[in-house]
Amino acid sequence: MTIIKKIAFILTATTLVAGQAFAADALHGTKWKTVDDKTGKPKALVEFTKQANGTYIGTIVQSLDPANKNGCAVCTGKYKGKPLAGLVIVHDLRATSDREFKDGKILDPKNDRTYSFKATLTPDGQLLKGRGYFVSSLAGRDQTWYRVR
Repeated sequence: MTIIKKIAFILTATTLVAGQAFAADALHGTKWKTVDDKTGKPKALVEFTKQANGTYIGTIVQSLDPANKNGCAVCTGKYKGKPLAGLVIVHDLRATSDREFKDGKILDPKNDRTYSFKATLTPDGQLLKGRGYFVSSLAGRDQTWYRVR
């Protein structure tokens, strides 16, 4: 086998393995920029971690809103004035396919309310389209999160 064929083989094999790893778990270890659906301004960076039971949690790793630099200035509940970094805002999110997630819960620290949550990963893996809702997904809010890594 020539050196060029060997390099081509290695690159192909690496690409296939990387693609399978992405397909096997497209959410674990990823970080997302959340954006306020009303103002369009960045709110936070959220990182997903797969739990031992197979569900995912999403933890705020950094607040991007300057008003919340020293604690949540816009929160009215128990998070008022408290740092948001380290707060788990998504829990119990379950994969139903490599791009579909449901049965989760999402916390809105602004009003200290928890909503049902489902999300879909776009085919290119760069957007996470989520929907938080109270009783029915017909009555809820959509958000698009942007992949950071």
